[in-house]
Amino acid sequence: MSKTSEKYKTDYFFKKKNDNKPIVFIHGVGLTKEMWTPQIEFFKDHNILTYDLIGHGKTPLEKTQLNFQDFTKQLLNLIKELEINKIHLVGFSMGALIARHFAATHGDKLNSLVLHGSIYKRSEEQKRVVQNRFELAKADKPASKDRALRRWFTDKFLKNNKEIYDKIFSILSENEHDNFIKVYKLFVNYEDDDQILNNININTLVTTGQYDVGSTTEMAKNLTKKIKNAKYAEIKDGKHLCNIESAEEFNKTLELFVDQNYDEA
Repeated sequence: MSKTSEKYKTDYFFKKKNDNKPIVFIHGVGLTKEMWTPQIEFFKDHNILTYDLIGHGKTPLEKTQLNFQDFTKQLLNLIKELEINKIHLVGFSMGALIARHFAATHGDKLNSLVLHGSIYKRSEEQKRVVQNRFELAKADKPASKDRALRRWFTDKFLKNNKEIYDKIFSILSENEHDNFIKVYKLFVNYEDDDQILNNININTLVTTGQYDVGSTTEMAKNLTKKIKNAKYAEIKDGKHLCNIESAEEFNKTLELFVDQNYDEA
């Protein structure tokens, strides 16, 4: 059951099983902490923290304009309130960008970092495509959400898992549209700053789905090369949301990496 921070108003789910450092999951734009359900179910013996980003789910947006400092501050405030000293941080898509900024500025809070489905150095054509998606999203039509789902999952998976389609479509529909657009605009206009990556000094795993069209395997490999102490893992047969579609492989890959980094200073 989720709770809401009385001081900071962030809605979160925290499962504490022992004194080990928790795995913290940051969702992507338009989604909520519910996207991590397969990971919560898999990591039964690990401490887990998930939360709704500003303007998503049950976490309000109280500013007219946002920047990445707002999101790094949100996470920092949450772990301070929960009296958590260090974490293993996993970010997906927009959440991976937030995780990159957090790692660059608060690396002392991290034991390890996982960047899943992260963009890096979009081409001019990719920027044009993303801008077109943004214009469609602003109109708030069901077709925009359907197209998103078909980018995020393979056709085969959607054909055999209608309940997943319905669940993710519902999450996209329930988020407050104006808030979503404000956050999505940050993602659409994002320009990579290699200085941020140069400031990441923690063991890092970069993952992406084999068939991801927005956060491609080429992007992921190039991102891996830019981060010290980073390695790359490709999730077979998955697209963008392969933590759901290819949950077994994603979970095992993540578990191995996290367990290898429990004893790091």
